[in-house]
Amino acid sequence: MISYLDKITFGYPYWLLLFIAIPLLIVFYILKNKKQTASLSIPSLVWAKDLKPNLRTRLRHLPFVLRMIVLSLLILVMARPQIHSSQRKVNVEGIDIIMALDVSGSMRARDLKPDRLEAAKDVAKEFINGRKNDRIGLVIFSGEAFTQCPLTTDHNVLKNLFKPIKSGMIEDGTAIGDGLATAINRIKDSKAISRVIILLTDGVQNSGSIDPLSAAQIAKNYGIRIYTIGVGSKGTAPMPVQTAFGEQIMNVPVKIDEDILKKVAKATDGKYFRATSNNSLKAVYQEIDKLEKSKIDVNIFMNKSEEFLYFAIAALLILLIEVALRLSIFRIKP
Repeated sequence: MISYLDKITFGYPYWLLLFIAIPLLIVFYILKNKKQTASLSIPSLVWAKDLKPNLRTRLRHLPFVLRMIVLSLLILVMARPQIHSSQRKVNVEGIDIIMALDVSGSMRARDLKPDRLEAAKDVAKEFINGRKNDRIGLVIFSGEAFTQCPLTTDHNVLKNLFKPIKSGMIEDGTAIGDGLATAINRIKDSKAISRVIILLTDGVQNSGSIDPLSAAQIAKNYGIRIYTIGVGSKGTAPMPVQTAFGEQIMNVPVKIDEDILKKVAKATDGKYFRATSNNSLKAVYQEIDKLEKSKIDVNIFMNKSEEFLYFAIAALLILLIEVALRLSIFRIKP
């Protein structure tokens, strides 16, 4: 009981000043009863020694006591008692994330299983499953860029839109800047607490009309954070190559412009990651997940719940009891 009372605060505490009236009403009641007491001189009270007070006499002050209790409870109701929960840490909803995915021909490399693109799609969908309260969208880019899915909380629709994505579905090339610009355009007007772009590529900017660093500066101006991921092994990677004998897997030289990806991430207070295997790619997305959660974890000091209803119900019940007493035991008979 003590711990319960310790947690109570009041929305309108000035109503508690009315408690001053309670002792004044009690004093008034006592003085009024003294004035109404009749005096009678009789020679002896021997005849009354066996008389016992009836129920009405014994309970004559009960209606007043009940009325004071009702008044006290109504004052508490007007003061709006509330209970505030203890401090707790919660993850605030309100993160918007655009995933920018490279779908160029080099994403067919088999150094990740079954290939870079399919591995990236699978890990991205796992990431989406863990961000249930966030709006997430998808941009794909190669020699050009377009929006595969705008920001949405319908993650099932989003994950279904990963299925048709494949290398060669748009003009080949690696337009990192255009991919970033398209993602920025999709998220720049968001009112979310945190706005994030996760860009995954395995190559070097060789097409498009926008420089990646210029796009990063635009993102910075909008307060958008960019995480960049370079995916694929270093040096060479097994790649399906069309030969005179049909498609064969051959080791071909691969290169990722890590310098540009690092500068893009740094310019927007993001981070660059390198993933050379399925497990390391999964670990990258897990790290991004932790980083974003840590940036919006906030302390909630007060989670209030209104408690006046309990006092109002108690006041009503006691008032009904007082009315019932007045209509029965204390009813004035004609």
